[in-house]
Amino acid sequence: MKYREATIDDIAQIQAVRHSVKENILSDPSRVTDNDCQEYLTKRGKGWVCEVAGLIVGFAIADLEDDSIWALFLRPEFEGQGIGRHLHKLMLDWYFATGKDNVWLGTSPGTRAAGFYRRMGWTETGLHGDEIRLEMSKADWLKTSTAVPGK
Repeated sequence: MKYREATIDDIAQIQAVRHSVKENILSDPSRVTDNDCQEYLTKRGKGWVCEVAGLIVGFAIADLEDDSIWALFLRPEFEGQGIGRHLHKLMLDWYFATGKDNVWLGTSPGTRAAGFYRRMGWTETGLHGDEIRLEMSKADWLKTSTAVPGK
């Protein structure tokens, strides 16, 4: 497995990963365009990918403008191997190193993703549309990230 910063050349594979998921499925896949991905990777924030034999199997993107996590997704057949945990750590270490103090994300309630974020130390703070809103402070991340196995 190879982890690296995402580039615009990765967008097609990032989109393939996003459309492969079994939870948090986009009701309208055309809502997230290649141009959206490019903007989040080059203007609004930064992203990371995990590759296996040249195939992107997971990605994560943080948004500095909205102080949020825009995406963290894996191909279903690569779940449970620590890839999400590693991408999560790369993303939050970078995000908080930029000087930000808080970050939030939305995810569907009752999903494995919601459980993952709670295990990673996120706190549910309410709703964001039809999703639950979870938040992480820099102070909590610094405490949590040193306690997370395999960090």
